[in-house]
Amino acid sequence: MSRYPVWKLLVIVAALLFGAVYTLPNLYPDDPVVQVSPRQADAPQPALLGQVERVLQAAGLASTGATLDASGARLRFADTDAQQRAREVLQDALGASHVVALGFVSAAPPQFAAIGALPLYLGLDLRGGVHFLLEVNAQAAVDRRIDRHVAAVRALLRERGVHYSGAARAGAAIVVRLPGTAERLRARNEIGIAFADLAAHESESEAGELRLTLRPEAERRIRQSAVEQNAQILRNRVNALGVAEPVVTQQGDDRIAVQLPGLQDVARAKELIGRTAMLEIRLVHEENGAQDPVQAGKTAFDTEVLPLRGGGSIRVRRSAALAGDRVIDAQPGFDPNDNSPNITIVLDPAGARIFRDLSRENVGTRMAVVLAERDRTEVIMAPKILGEIAGGRIVVIGNMSTRETSDLSLLVRSGSLAAPMAIIEERAIGPSLGQENVDRGFRSVGGGLVAVAVFMTVYYRLMGAIAVAALALNLLLLVALLSVMQATLTLPGIAAIALTLGMAIDANVLINERIREELRWGAPAAVALRAGYDRAWGTILDSNVTTLIAGLALFAFGSGAVRGFAVVHCLGILTSLFSAVLLSRGIVDLVYGRGRDLQRLSIG
Repeated sequence: MSRYPVWKLLVIVAALLFGAVYTLPNLYPDDPVVQVSPRQADAPQPALLGQVERVLQAAGLASTGATLDASGARLRFADTDAQQRAREVLQDALGASHVVALGFVSAAPPQFAAIGALPLYLGLDLRGGVHFLLEVNAQAAVDRRIDRHVAAVRALLRERGVHYSGAARAGAAIVVRLPGTAERLRARNEIGIAFADLAAHESESEAGELRLTLRPEAERRIRQSAVEQNAQILRNRVNALGVAEPVVTQQGDDRIAVQLPGLQDVARAKELIGRTAMLEIRLVHEENGAQDPVQAGKTAFDTEVLPLRGGGSIRVRRSAALAGDRVIDAQPGFDPNDNSPNITIVLDPAGARIFRDLSRENVGTRMAVVLAERDRTEVIMAPKILGEIAGGRIVVIGNMSTRETSDLSLLVRSGSLAAPMAIIEERAIGPSLGQENVDRGFRSVGGGLVAVAVFMTVYYRLMGAIAVAALALNLLLLVALLSVMQATLTLPGIAAIALTLGMAIDANVLINERIREELRWGAPAAVALRAGYDRAWGTILDSNVTTLIAGLALFAFGSGAVRGFAVVHCLGILTSLFSAVLLSRGIVDLVYGRGRDLQRLSIG
């Protein structure tokens, strides 16, 4: 029998070394860590590590290791109890200026990380945590854009001196009433130049009306932008919740999935993720007895009546003089006079200039700080402007609790949602259940491997044992590939691994049966062995390619757990082809390739 080609043996040795090195980090346990990162700094400063270590030392806590990286200071602890105590101590000492998050890191030596050998991530069903699936009402963003265009069109026509008798929204269109053909042509021309998103056409039902609608491409862009903006804002919010390695991904056209591993305060996360909050500065309308409660339902064209926190109502302008998108920071605090909770808001340079001009031009009038949320809009406070306010800092005081100022600061700081969302799916998995899933998953894979090993060894003897060895090495290569890709292992992924082992052994069954067939036809052992591998290759390739096509379809059209299953499944097919043919043939060469003349095969 001819020896196996040297280059193939070298490929096998390199693959096995790769599999061993990149699988090994998964065998080390995870250490509980506390991650501390500043909210505002671009990068953690070296002094941060010393600061947190001094805080822990003063509290009588000791970490088993501390490092500083781009994400912040990471401190390892011996158990989760010490981790929880350290988080409480650090959160109290550092306050709102830092995010203190819980997490786990591998205890593998740093040499593995230096070559990119990192352990697999565990999904929520294996680690524990909470999963939210939110549906974005993108139509609300479109409606909001149309409402903004109404005010902008009025301002444009007034500025250009175009005479019109009214401009208002009618469903998905803006209807502008103009006195004559000349004015309609002027208005259409001016609007076409100023607003590329609007399409103007004459009304067929009413003479003298110009109807403005959003162009289809503009509407699609607004919807897509709303979902993307909401996803980014959710990332900012969950980062501030103190959760290590949160996952926020867009699913489909209007859904966003949020995964928070290891989260404990699920109720607060649900409240903050689903809330919309935006602070606006509006001027109070106090002319002609506008504050009379009898007139509350007779709001003027450009004003509306809003409830005032603490009781009563107040009439304010509909349009915001200063919107929340000018806010760059919001921090909870306490008033130095009476120690009442408040919020300090910092505006960007443009917002600071707008606020300065607003206060200078409206001395003596009242200014309303309006909190707009999905299900309510209220005025937090309405102080009188006594003079010009420069510097771009606003202190908001309005009968708020400490918890409310903290939550509201987080919402305002992370940004306002572009469109309202609703939680349509929620799953919470405790850490103990996650560990139970891990144990059951590995027991199922191990039990399947043992059952297959017993059957193959009994039925095919030594050739069956060789197939089992190739199967075990196939599992090693698959885990190594998943680790290199930094894939997230979930229960569907474990199911895909179990399925891969079953399909991988099927290739060796085909090879062994083909060898048996050659022996029954009277072929010598060496010829039967070579023919078995060569002639079974076409069948093995066809069956695996068709299965691979199905896996690629699952990956392309599926989402969430289905896509995770497909990734492991497709990688398993590739490693199975390698192990069932190349790897098992190399092992056969080590067992039978020493002698020139092979007389007998142990194949049952």
